Amino acid sequence: MKRSKKALGFIALAAASALVLSGCSSSGEGSGGGAAGSGIITVNNTEPQKGLVPADTTEVGGGKVVDALWEGLVYYDADGVTQMGVAESIESDDQVTWTVKLRDDAVFSDGTPVLAKNFVDAWNYAANVDNAMGNQYFFSVIEGFSETEPVEAMSGLKIVDDHTFTVAATPDFPDRLGYSAYYPLPDVAFEDMEAFGQNPIGNGLYKLDGEDAWKHNESIALVKNDTYVGPREVANEGIDFKIYASLDAAYTDLLANNLDVLDQIPDTSFSVFQEELGDRAINQAGALTTTLTISENLEHFTGEEGKLRRAALSMALDRDEIIDVIFEGTNIPATDFTSPVVDGYADDLAGAEVLEFNADEAKKLWAEADAISPFTGTLEVATNSDGPHQVWIEAVANQWANNLGITAAPKLYPTFQAFLDDREADVVGGPFRAGWQGDYPGAYNYMQPLYYTGSSSNHGFYSNEAFDTLLDEASRESDHDARIAKLNEAQEILLADLPSIPLWYQGTTGGHSESVDNVAFGWNSVPIFNEITKG
Repeated sequence: MKRSKKALGFIALAAASALVLSGCSSSGEGSGGGAAGSGIITVNNTEPQKGLVPADTTEVGGGKVVDALWEGLVYYDADGVTQMGVAESIESDDQVTWTVKLRDDAVFSDGTPVLAKNFVDAWNYAANVDNAMGNQYFFSVIEGFSETEPVEAMSGLKIVDDHTFTVAATPDFPDRLGYSAYYPLPDVAFEDMEAFGQNPIGNGLYKLDGEDAWKHNESIALVKNDTYVGPREVANEGIDFKIYASLDAAYTDLLANNLDVLDQIPDTSFSVFQEELGDRAINQAGALTTTLTISENLEHFTGEEGKLRRAALSMALDRDEIIDVIFEGTNIPATDFTSPVVDGYADDLAGAEVLEFNADEAKKLWAEADAISPFTGTLEVATNSDGPHQVWIEAVANQWANNLGITAAPKLYPTFQAFLDDREADVVGGPFRAGWQGDYPGAYNYMQPLYYTGSSSNHGFYSNEAFDTLLDEASRESDHDARIAKLNEAQEILLADLPSIPLWYQGTTGGHSESVDNVAFGWNSVPIFNEITKG
């Protein structure tokens, strides 16, 4: 899906059937080495926020590693189409009770078999509120789930035999199963989940390269998992995830062939990376969205005053100008809360005019909000400085200052982890950069984790009963078109409330060194690591 600098050739996938984004380093390498000719590919990454437990990993730095270490019931191919992984079949006569049959040859990297109980036990653990897993909400579609009361075993999960289990769930349940929240766990994980997260055992294409493979804030070394017998193949010897303090440093290493794959170009290099990398440059459509989130608990941003200010801030932004000047046309202005590469994307929603630049209307709305309660002081817009966002955040602050006549300025966090911690604690104190990378290729995934009451990635603490109801109805709807219609209604509520301000759909930009071949990025903007060859 190549495109010019000024237009994105998006493809809307019809497959019915997302991780918080962002940016730490050392020149040290993992035990895999990554030297030329070793067959170990080196890839940029950020320090995972938490241990590498699938159901507790909600950001990209940890997500890339978890996805390399595990295989779920299904996986999504490069185009976002569902393919069978550990599952041999997933069937239902009524789209309520699903029978899952597993392959009988799948094993974890320690040689223990992957059985039905490894999925059922992992899902029950993740769904239990007492265990405080970040992806708990993914199990709300299963009968017996409770978001408030501890449930050790959901009534909707039944083990039939070692390789068969049933799930009482919603009609759209199978669409989600390629996401990491649904990965299986070996029995040993439940002995000490925190310790397991530091040295996990998966069943995927790769495994950790020894007990000291994760050198915090430096690197995470993986090697090919020789016990893997699934449908995919690995064309290299392993992955060395190098953790960088900045994307500029990673890009410099890429140019010097000291890094094999870079999955995001820094904003300082948008204008030159295609010329500098030539046919090693990656520029394609992606499933990443960028927004500005404003906490529902923030002073001056609640009630009618808050609605007016949110709309004013959105309409005071000239998205086209920022995209052209800073991103060299590699992004496209948002028209909804999803992504053009997933099923359910919409560009004709009622209320979408709030996403269009209109400085006069923005100033009028801000004045109406001031008539309710005057805003004084500096409006700070936050991001982390170890990612590729500082320049455009400064542009946002400048546009707000110029178009609204207010004082606005960036608020910079040194690391993505510190930034994310403050978002979760609701202490950022102003609008902040947010982003979403699709967990699976469906519109529901761009709304439920971010805006449903109490969801783990709902860092704006938004709650709207009508919105929640529409999402619940959509998940239970068996007819595809009716389901999308419900999701569109839900999006129109979001456009009226603006818990987040959609900015643009982020293009996938990246590149690779002269040392590797067969580099391609998937539907979710992540390199397809197992297909990369080296040496």
